[in-house]
Amino acid sequence: MNMETANNLFEYRKKHRLSQEELAEKIGVSRQAVSKWERGEASPDTDNLIMLAQIYGVTLDELIKGNKSQSSAEENKNTDTEEKAQQQEAEAVSDSSEKREDYVSFKNGIHIHSKDGDRVDIGLGGIHVHDKHGAKVDVDSNGVSVVDECGNEKVYTDENGRVHKCCDCDCDSHKKNFWYVFPFPIVVVIAFLIWGFCGGWSISWILFLTIPIYYSAVDAIVKKKPMHFAYPVLVAMLYVALGLIFGLWHPMWILFLTIPIYYCICDYFKK
Repeated sequence: MNMETANNLFEYRKKHRLSQEELAEKIGVSRQAVSKWERGEASPDTDNLIMLAQIYGVTLDELIKGNKSQSSAEENKNTDTEEKAQQQEAEAVSDSSEKREDYVSFKNGIHIHSKDGDRVDIGLGGIHVHDKHGAKVDVDSNGVSVVDECGNEKVYTDENGRVHKCCDCDCDSHKKNFWYVFPFPIVVVIAFLIWGFCGGWSISWILFLTIPIYYSAVDAIVKKKPMHFAYPVLVAMLYVALGLIFGLWHPMWILFLTIPIYYCICDYFKK
């Protein structure tokens, strides 16, 4: 994200006298995420931009590019820039210290951030699972996206909703393994349609969560690296399934507490 947009986000929040914690609670993200937006280190997704524009009472264009009324603020730019730099430096230090502690929140969804950098965010914006090694699983209005720790997109959906699996060469002979090329997404779509036509349209969509689970499981087994398995997605799928089918939203939220346990076990055997 360019610094102009980052500065706009900072100025609008400051103008509305909101702290980063208060703004984060309003839109259902972590305070660190808001801090990164304002420092230009990350960009809010479309849903978050819309919510920010509604909170500030401006259009998306004004939020991203600013407006003419902001030109009057140029006179105080030098003072504000220095103040902002000092504040962001303090926030950066705060971020680094807060990352040492686990973060769990159930406001506007489920948000679990481990001190090691693993993140699980489930809310109206979708399901987002990021691990400390850089691997990402995102299921939202843009479709399904699975990215490995090297930044390579492994599974994604295009604008027509078709699921694609990337087989980029990374000098790994296991890529020709049968289970990598098995058309699992097609099986999921067929199962989704069968279940849906049998009256399960409101529930059968959870089958699509098995796609990243399948490919991450194959990758973990073939490479013998259990850390590659998308365990947080499995937990999220089980939680949603038990909630929708049996109404066990409580106390099955306790399943999410097994996520750090799983990675601790993986880390133990890795060592």
